[in-house]
Amino acid sequence: MSLRKALALVAVLVLIPAAPVSAGSRGGDWPTWQGDVRGSRHNPAERIITPATVGKLKLKWAFAFNKTGAPVKSQPAVVGDTVYFGDNSLLFHALDARTGARKWSFDTLSVNPALGAGMVMDGPAVARGKVYFGDSRGYVYALDKETGRLKWARDTDEHPAALHTSSPLYHDGLIYIGSSSGENTNGADYPCCTFRGHIDALDAETGALVWRYWTVPEPVQAGTWPSGAARFEPSGAGVWSSPVIDPRTDTLYVGTGQNYTGSAGDFDSLLALDARTGAVRWKNQVTDADTWRSLCNEPDAEGYCPGLNDGTALDYDIGATPNIFRVGHRTLVGVGQKSGVYHTFDAATGAVVWRRQLGVPLPSGGISGIQWGSSYDGRRLYIATYFADPGTLFAVDPATGRVLWQTPSPADGCTTGGAAAFPEVCARAHTPAVTTTPGLVYEGSNDGKMRVYSARTGAVLWTYDTLREFPGVNGITGFGSAISGNGGAVVAHGMLYVQAGYYPFYPSDHGPVLLAFGL
Repeated sequence: MSLRKALALVAVLVLIPAAPVSAGSRGGDWPTWQGDVRGSRHNPAERIITPATVGKLKLKWAFAFNKTGAPVKSQPAVVGDTVYFGDNSLLFHALDARTGARKWSFDTLSVNPALGAGMVMDGPAVARGKVYFGDSRGYVYALDKETGRLKWARDTDEHPAALHTSSPLYHDGLIYIGSSSGENTNGADYPCCTFRGHIDALDAETGALVWRYWTVPEPVQAGTWPSGAARFEPSGAGVWSSPVIDPRTDTLYVGTGQNYTGSAGDFDSLLALDARTGAVRWKNQVTDADTWRSLCNEPDAEGYCPGLNDGTALDYDIGATPNIFRVGHRTLVGVGQKSGVYHTFDAATGAVVWRRQLGVPLPSGGISGIQWGSSYDGRRLYIATYFADPGTLFAVDPATGRVLWQTPSPADGCTTGGAAAFPEVCARAHTPAVTTTPGLVYEGSNDGKMRVYSARTGAVLWTYDTLREFPGVNGITGFGSAISGNGGAVVAHGMLYVQAGYYPFYPSDHGPVLLAFGL
């Protein structure tokens, strides 16, 4: 479809019906990374924090993490009076949502300790009396949400580098989660690479694998690298992002990452799969070639990074979670890419409806664009860009892609507050996924500031600087930093929850923090 024809598809915008929430949750909860099964990252039931009251938000409590050298990545889930999240070590916690008092904690090392540490890098999903999450060892867990007792744990991949940044989604008795790896970060002497990305459907009661979709064929040896290490290809196309589902059609949508080696399979693609069987309904590959590993950032990468000479060493994953929305009588699915482009497709056919370049593309590394996810409030899409000279928050017409307003990360972000002391660290960049409630847009920045914007105009209505020490309710001191990626702000029952402690790291003797704000 041509861009002219796509832009001509201007229809009356109608509000999509309220998306089903995870089973066992109630109105106003935030039970899953995506907010709901359609990936709106919008809480329509929030009526306490409003444009009229947001300026009165105050810090209610902080939960501090130990300093481990690792960032905090696990976006909280909130169901009823409990907030669930993983820390930057081996523990998963349930706290009282109002006070931060600990209800229970679970140690991932209690499951197969021979494999070593299992850091929780994704956000949990709460459904059917259980809380589900993955870890850096490739395990998926189901715990009793009231007691933290282990119900089941499953190792989803025998590859030693496999991990989960993809957050699980519950729908109709199944848990859906993607798998990726850190294998492409190994050095020149490593026999790169053999990992294959996949999206799994697990039985929510037992953890048994119901179906799996592999994103690349089985790698085979194809000679050696200049170091003499064996070269395998194709590989990669990990599923970093979290899936969404259209419950009306039982279609699952999820994005994929770049190849590590070779050039084959469903890299940099949006997949539309039958949620019951994993069968392909359609797929759309948005990049012609993208083979990237961390050696592509090294000055002597010749021979290890084939895209250096032809400009295809991009790292242009679809690392963001899709949004499903309605325009007229048509269902669309949109997703941001690390190239800075937001793509919108017909949800039934995969045909391109519109695309919009928002971030300024950089030659390699994929750090200019859309990282983790966008939000849809029934009227508009809200999309943030990362290192995009500067990172900017956009409100976009979902029918056409027209930019309705745009607000750059404020110019004083690196010259005020705690960031002012660290000009060599600070950046005007947005790492987190965007979150919305009626009339408000929530987005943090690498300058350590959490901000809330007007959904109508893009004006900043509230700012909080996290670059300071916080006495934790758990008896230790924490220190904020860049607002965390792998997720974003969570708003539920009149409270705002923010993880602070992500790249770039500001110097401190303390670990990161989970901050809880209320009126």
